[in-house]
Amino acid sequence: MTSELTEVELVPNLSLDRSGLKTYGYLLSKYGFNPTKPGPFTTVPQVQGQSNKVNHAVGRKKTVPNQLRFKDKNGRIGKVPASVIQNDFEWLCPVKIGTPRKVYNLNFDTGSADLWLWSTELPATVDTSGRHLFNPAKSSTFKRTIDSTWKLSYNDNSTAAGTVGTDLLNLGGLKIKNQTIELASELTPSFQKVPGDGLLGLAFGFINHVSPLPAATPPENLAVQGNIPQDKQLFTVYLSSYRDAKDRDNKSFYTFGFIDKKALRGQAIHYADVDNSQGFWQFPSPTASIGDRQVALFDNTAVADTGSSLALIDDSICGVIYDAIPGARYEPIVQGYIFPTNTTLDQLPVVKFAVGDQEFAVQKEDLAYADVGGGFTYGGIQSRGDLSFDVLGDTFLKSVYSIFDQGNSRFGVVVRKDSTQLAAQITPRSQEMVQTPDQHLGRRTSPSDSTSLGVRGYSS
Repeated sequence: MTSELTEVELVPNLSLDRSGLKTYGYLLSKYGFNPTKPGPFTTVPQVQGQSNKVNHAVGRKKTVPNQLRFKDKNGRIGKVPASVIQNDFEWLCPVKIGTPRKVYNLNFDTGSADLWLWSTELPATVDTSGRHLFNPAKSSTFKRTIDSTWKLSYNDNSTAAGTVGTDLLNLGGLKIKNQTIELASELTPSFQKVPGDGLLGLAFGFINHVSPLPAATPPENLAVQGNIPQDKQLFTVYLSSYRDAKDRDNKSFYTFGFIDKKALRGQAIHYADVDNSQGFWQFPSPTASIGDRQVALFDNTAVADTGSSLALIDDSICGVIYDAIPGARYEPIVQGYIFPTNTTLDQLPVVKFAVGDQEFAVQKEDLAYADVGGGFTYGGIQSRGDLSFDVLGDTFLKSVYSIFDQGNSRFGVVVRKDSTQLAAQITPRSQEMVQTPDQHLGRRTSPSDSTSLGVRGYSS
């Protein structure tokens, strides 16, 4: 272990092109839930005799009764095209792996537990341009794990799979020996769209997808190898919004083994106990507030997921939030709540979610996610469908500095204080022109023309 621990600064994903519908489709496939609001994505029972073991995020091998499907412009329900699924990772994190050390830009995801890499074992038919491929023959510390394999299968029929080995990993000055590395030898089109060189999961290792035995995550290996004492067995996350570009403190980073005192800004950390029985950073979230109205949420829990761009919450709370925004409505064409793009901050409600017994507000600027055309914006908070817990993704996490305290089984937050704050009109960065399977684009016309909202000709 090196004595100097440093921030691991995140690199902006320059290829990011936000799409509310595509991101929602990704979360449907990742968490395997059934949508409860109408739209192009739906679920259907599996064909009799078809395997119903799907390794999605909720549990290592959870039985999922339904498969995700997509309704085309003629109302026909079919398989989900890769073109309508997208994970909008906003940042990539440089990680050093192997000997000699080579840098890979990975997606850090607290909602999963696999460390997988694009590798030289992928077939020639896969386009690997722009990727840093892990070559096991080029690292002297790589060791093949005989008889172990890995496979991720989501309920949209997307798959990632391959071989397994171990190698040396460096995270912000902490060296982890014999870290399990999953080498991709198969990636279906949806997984090929994931930006960067792979993914590093920071959830709990028992939902890892290595077989026959799940592999420990990097933070778990740090604890086992005795690299850090129990009170330092943690990592922290500081996510900035692209809208904060003029803020002198605008940067995003992770730390491993220490808490950044500057990010606390003199505040005491508020902690909530974590229930990791489903493999997530899951904690009680018993209330939510919209403006002056507080709503009690009996027995409600939430997970903190840096791999989810949106926040997913109960339908009843979604309705209350968007009822408080002038001109907002649910739009089936993009399967989400939208509101006028010219909405000003003072027209938006203060939305708070509880972490344990204390509520924390979402920054108003992050209530807007992506432009859907026609003068409307896709909201950053959407329906969790029939999922039994909330998913507090980047929409929420950009508002706080988060402490994932593995040694003490707790999740902590303080308010993230910006030097500046967007003060006028909500302006999403990109226009969401979602393509149907036949690549038709939506038209941009008047705000009242619903065909400008994403998928043209979607039949409800």
